[in-house]
Amino acid sequence: MSPRIPPTVPALPERIAHRGAPRELRENTLPSFLRALERGADAIELDVHATADGVIVVHHDARLKPDTARPQFAGRAIREMPWTELQRVLYRDGHGLPTLEEVLAAVGDRARVYVEVKQRGIEAGVVALLRASRTRTAVHAFDHRVIAAVHEIAPEIETGILVDAYLIDVPHAMHAAGARDYWPSVEFCDAALIERVHAAGSRVIAWTANDPAVIASLGAAGIDGLCTDDVRLLDVV
Repeated sequence: MSPRIPPTVPALPERIAHRGAPRELRENTLPSFLRALERGADAIELDVHATADGVIVVHHDARLKPDTARPQFAGRAIREMPWTELQRVLYRDGHGLPTLEEVLAAVGDRARVYVEVKQRGIEAGVVALLRASRTRTAVHAFDHRVIAAVHEIAPEIETGILVDAYLIDVPHAMHAAGARDYWPSVEFCDAALIERVHAAGSRVIAWTANDPAVIASLGAAGIDGLCTDDVRLLDVV
């Protein structure tokens, strides 16, 4: 009698914390990232820009938001400010903008860090930090030229392309950018898309997944990663 072969158990999707734990603490800050790890995140996702003197900092928008503790900084462009000045920017909770280097050091080997590059021309600076870190990392962007540049500079770094539409020829777009991961908005993600991307040997990560029913459906379809505002929502998978 032949030995019984156990059924293959599909891997659970990677639990990716979107900008940390923004439903509890301010997004893109060290306390928010650390809270996400406490909540069981496998990875954190963050956004970066560069200062006028080339320091890579974590912030979503290109300009500072109006809710800083020092109103004179509201609306200032990060790329026009030196790091010595940007260090004086504090949010109303008392925390400031972390550098990417600080976040990588704080996360260490506890989780992967997905870095969304928001500004063209800073790819080499980002790559240098990732290469110097022991943290598992990957880079993604809406501007696929950024991903092509990162892939050319450092082909060993995993990359992904962000999209907010339903592309017909996903493999072509990924190949052109040298990307491994496909990051569609959750509303443009379904089982057929996941199957098509997997057939091309790539991964699918949906953002921003906050609806438990949608999360469960995508998990059943074999999605590779789910980026969410609260990783506890992924317990349904």
